[in-house]
Amino acid sequence: MIIYKTDDQVKLMQISALLVSQTLAEIAAMLKPGITTLSIDKLANEFILDNGAVPSFYNYNGFPFHIITSVNDVVVHGFPGKEELREGDLISVDVGVIKNRFHGDHAYTFVVGEVKPEILQLVKVTKESLFKGIQEAVVGKRLGDIGYVIQHYNQKHGYGVVKDFVGHGLGEKMHEEPQVPNYGKKGSGILLKENLVLAIEPMINLGTKDVFFDKDGWTVRTADGKPSVHFEHDVCVKKGSALVLSDYSIIEQAEQKNSNLNTSYY
Repeated sequence: MIIYKTDDQVKLMQISALLVSQTLAEIAAMLKPGITTLSIDKLANEFILDNGAVPSFYNYNGFPFHIITSVNDVVVHGFPGKEELREGDLISVDVGVIKNRFHGDHAYTFVVGEVKPEILQLVKVTKESLFKGIQEAVVGKRLGDIGYVIQHYNQKHGYGVVKDFVGHGLGEKMHEEPQVPNYGKKGSGILLKENLVLAIEPMINLGTKDVFFDKDGWTVRTADGKPSVHFEHDVCVKKGSALVLSDYSIIEQAEQKNSNLNTSYY
């Protein structure tokens, strides 16, 4: 069942979404070679709790950490651990919080140090494709319009569009209807109506779209070992233009102040 939100509920969801953005900005400020993803998980958990919320992911279907850290060829659901980040790593960080009963849930990919131009281009195009998808999240469009533009834009650059994992509705549950694929056909799917809140999240691979699960049953990797990039925003369907509930600008500000991070793809 699709649950449309009231205006007051959308305002509460924006508070949750912005806390995720603030958490990601805190993470952006600390990223550097030599840091462990487990220490990132610890910081994020403390920051979320200090701001009157709880992490959405912890113990969700048995997930044993507070955030998701997906490095290089990990597409989604990467476990934080003791392995240190290195110069040239990509790290996609996905954060969820529950505050005022409502979830916020979005992700951002960071580039640690110098990488090949083809990887910077992958990050740039994936991020751009998210905003192209958001432009379609307006009253009167159809769900397939979002997936179509994301798929078309990335495939035009020769990238693999992951089909095994998709975006979703968001509300008092972290995963609500409808599913939001990053592929689709123009004019297909449900008609988009006002105050439908969606987590739109392209997961795009430098090579094949195919993925596989690690032995832990959670971590998802690219089948060819090439890098993957993940960006996600919380978006409310409105007339004329979508309302983006989360805020990348505060993440980008922190990212640009951190000399260990590469923002030359902007």
